[in-house]
Amino acid sequence: MVKLAYTLLYVQDVSQSIIFYERAFGFERKFISPENDYGELNTGETTLAFASVELGKQNFKKGFQHSKLEEQPFGMELAFTTTSIEDDFLKAVECGALVYEPIVEKPWGQKVGYVRDINGFLIEICTPMNS
Repeated sequence: MVKLAYTLLYVQDVSQSIIFYERAFGFERKFISPENDYGELNTGETTLAFASVELGKQNFKKGFQHSKLEEQPFGMELAFTTTSIEDDFLKAVECGALVYEPIVEKPWGQKVGYVRDINGFLIEICTPMNS
């Protein structure tokens, strides 16, 4: 059986990215390599990891597109659930995230808002789905 284990984001500064996610969302640091080119956070069942753009260039000989705040975000997102969405959304913004879409309530009752992290990646902050 295949299981989602990691989500990796390629960033300019691994340490600063780890620090942002620690402060903005309260995740705990799991590991940062001595070379500062790879790091992981404990986020639950799936590990959120960061790798340097330079490491990405070594891994992807054909190249890859870098996330940049000055450009449109990629058509993908990280989604974090919380029962205190207003507080957690505001905390992320106070820690450097940029509001992309304010919090709205969806027709099915879920509250959802979007920010961009310090690297330009989209993050959905939402309440859990009712089962």
